[in-house]
Amino acid sequence: MRIGFIPIDNRPVCYTLPALTAEIDSSVELFMPPRELLGDLKKCADVDGIMAWLRGLDNIDAFVISLDTIAYGGLIPSRRSSDSFEQILKRLENLKTFLSGKKVYAFSSIMRISNNNINQEEKSYWDRWGKKIFQYSWNRHKENNCVTEVPDEILEDYLATRSRNFEINKVYLDWQKDGIFDTLIFSKDDCAEFGLNVLEANELKSLGATVKTGADEIPLTLLARALEANYKIHPVFLEESQKNLISNYEDIPLAECVRSQIELAGMQVAQNADCELYVNNFIERQGEIVMKVYTEPFSEHWAEPQLPCVVADVRFANGSDNAFVGSLFEAGIENLLGYSAWNTSANTLGSLLLALKITLNAQKNGTFNKDAFNRLMLTRFLDDWAYQANVRQSLAVPDVTLLQERMRPFENFLLKLFPCNNCIRYKFPWDRLFEVEIDFN
Repeated sequence: MRIGFIPIDNRPVCYTLPALTAEIDSSVELFMPPRELLGDLKKCADVDGIMAWLRGLDNIDAFVISLDTIAYGGLIPSRRSSDSFEQILKRLENLKTFLSGKKVYAFSSIMRISNNNINQEEKSYWDRWGKKIFQYSWNRHKENNCVTEVPDEILEDYLATRSRNFEINKVYLDWQKDGIFDTLIFSKDDCAEFGLNVLEANELKSLGATVKTGADEIPLTLLARALEANYKIHPVFLEESQKNLISNYEDIPLAECVRSQIELAGMQVAQNADCELYVNNFIERQGEIVMKVYTEPFSEHWAEPQLPCVVADVRFANGSDNAFVGSLFEAGIENLLGYSAWNTSANTLGSLLLALKITLNAQKNGTFNKDAFNRLMLTRFLDDWAYQANVRQSLAVPDVTLLQERMRPFENFLLKLFPCNNCIRYKFPWDRLFEVEIDFN
């Protein structure tokens, strides 16, 4: 199957992860724009270059499109861009013309409202007014209270950007009526119980939209959806009585998030299943490794399942539960087809389900690439467990030399489980600690 794929930006989880996952099945050909055309933390994507790349593709069976990349230049530029509604619409009309008559799986974000004073991914005024804008948004939704300390000019600019993006999202609903999309998803990124983003999501749903909690993983889940086959998945929560708690950065119970991601990936929840999805979920509240928010770690005995299985390790946000990973390796991983503990619960689930579907397809069809599977497993454990849950906590600044040194013991251990002849190197692609890139070249 030949798939054209436009990521949100050039981060490893958005760009190299889908490519690495697709390599597990030799019958899947994934085509992505050259990485230098995509946006990053500081620059917008080269939209004209991406459109030229799109027009040069031949015999593509399906397209998976991050609409924010064409509309604004990427997910982060969608919050910062000063382009007018008319300028954005003109770019999108070119995309619509190209996509007409093709099989398209697409998503667009509902602009997030982060509850902090960090402007790394927001407009410049967020470092002073971010939390107060979040509170204004919360109060306006929950209590219809518009009183705020945010200066008028800043609030007006923020609301104008929100309004522009919301109107663009409604344009996509018109496209859907025109039959442009096979699947169209609106994502709620870094969501809370109340806020202007929740109001927008509710209005979009009232207009017939499909809205999902999450963001970065949605293109991966849509890529899974584009693949043929419909597998039955049986979720098993390691803390069964706690499965309806809500994860950090999300607004729906974890059990609902699990079901939603499975269904969006084109699979179904069932008892008699092709694979079991084990969820290492949290008690009372989800921990947060980066913010040093504690939660009770896994404390039971893990017995290796007899059926094929994957593991969504969401007891903590932003990395693995060390106690669980230790128990997992001690018990054995012969039937383990995938593991993830990436950032939010939705991020973890979306990336994991793509890996699962591709692996099951490849094993079924005789197109399984064991070396690629090992590279993906190494990536997940080196990133989510070794780096995020351990090494990252010991670094003050992005230092590749120090990182390489401190990752080596984890490498040596994991390479015994997932043999790989490639040389492993590391990068900080956005020059910050939040994400690391595992490079096998």
